[in-house]
Amino acid sequence: MALAEVFEAIAGPDAPVEFQAYDGSTAGPPGSPVKMTVRSPIAVAYLAQAPGALGLARAYVSGHLDVDGDIYTLLSRLSRAQEMNMSWADRVKLLRALGGPKLLLPRIPPPPQEVRVTSRLLRVGRMHSKRRDANSISHHYDVSNRFYEWVLGPSMAYTCACYPTQDATLEEAQEYKFDLVARKLALKPDMRLLDVGCGWGGMVMHAAREYGVKALGVTLSEQQALWAQQEIKKAGLEDLAEVRHLDYRDVPETDFDAVSSIGLTEHIGKQNVTGYFSFLNGKLKVGGRMLNHCITRPDNTGPSIRKEGFINRYVFPDGELEGPGWLMSVMNDHGFEIRHEENLREHYAKTLAGWCANLDAHWDEAVEEVGQGTARVWRLYMAGSRLGFDHNIVQLHQILGVKLRADGASGMPLRPDWEPAEARAKADA
Repeated sequence: MALAEVFEAIAGPDAPVEFQAYDGSTAGPPGSPVKMTVRSPIAVAYLAQAPGALGLARAYVSGHLDVDGDIYTLLSRLSRAQEMNMSWADRVKLLRALGGPKLLLPRIPPPPQEVRVTSRLLRVGRMHSKRRDANSISHHYDVSNRFYEWVLGPSMAYTCACYPTQDATLEEAQEYKFDLVARKLALKPDMRLLDVGCGWGGMVMHAAREYGVKALGVTLSEQQALWAQQEIKKAGLEDLAEVRHLDYRDVPETDFDAVSSIGLTEHIGKQNVTGYFSFLNGKLKVGGRMLNHCITRPDNTGPSIRKEGFINRYVFPDGELEGPGWLMSVMNDHGFEIRHEENLREHYAKTLAGWCANLDAHWDEAVEEVGQGTARVWRLYMAGSRLGFDHNIVQLHQILGVKLRADGASGMPLRPDWEPAEARAKADA
């Protein structure tokens, strides 16, 4: 069997993908909108050594396998190859088809983008210690502010947007997300907001600019903090907005009127969730609200962290996902009455589509800024994540809680009042 035909067999006969291999073989429908090119035996060795998503990722990140066309389309068409759970007998058959046992020895080392993560974290202590969390966050977020400006767009929001309508732009959806959080928290002038895991300060600046709130944001990424501090100064918001390079556990202030956590919970680890909600509850005034916005898994079966997966090895080291019901239960048991919850899974798929389009539009600049390997990691990870949200492999939940007054009063409206009537009408149209 020709090499290109082997890849076609792995993908499945119904995958409309064109294949070309370094041995001159071709397979699949010619002229397909997506084409995979196997450039060297190293790509084949990666797949033989790690059949499935990890092997394909290693081959692509290292440049020994190329993709022409929309990578999301390719991944959706190669879903069979990504989800391979092969028996040893099937692995032997695949190995023979690819070229025999010689592909396994000597073992080809993973691309350097993978090695740096795993080797560095092993040297900095136990999982989710402050030092190791700082290293994990730095690996992901301290890539390059310029790179993130190209990918994320002017909002510099690296969390799920909320689309008020199907045709809303990414920027409109990110602005709407920040405002939705502000309205759920019932922000008003002169209130004090703590935003943990604040990223580049989008929520902090929105709360200060649009609501007259005195907002403090904290992030473990030094580059994020520096960028946010500069933008706050440019906007003339220094009297209201502040971003610190600081672990949320080290925030000394208390008596905040509201707390927002947008995209932090995924990083803290299951063992720390109880302490996390207790800590944030202790930062709130009685009657204050807390909004937790985070990626979850659909249920609580299986491990919360996939140590051998592409995401953990290349993108979010030490990231852990929990089910929404479990998170709500822990939040409820540690001082918050749950008042509202919603799943924005489809919104995250649309958000990722926007980021992928931005990266493709700035591909040459991105490669020059961060290198081919890192740019390929982000292209693959964002397209794969979009597929995950589309197929309900992962979800995005916003959970709103309130710290009740001593007499049990919540201060909440009888019905949710944070969705403007005109937005609801457009979304339903």
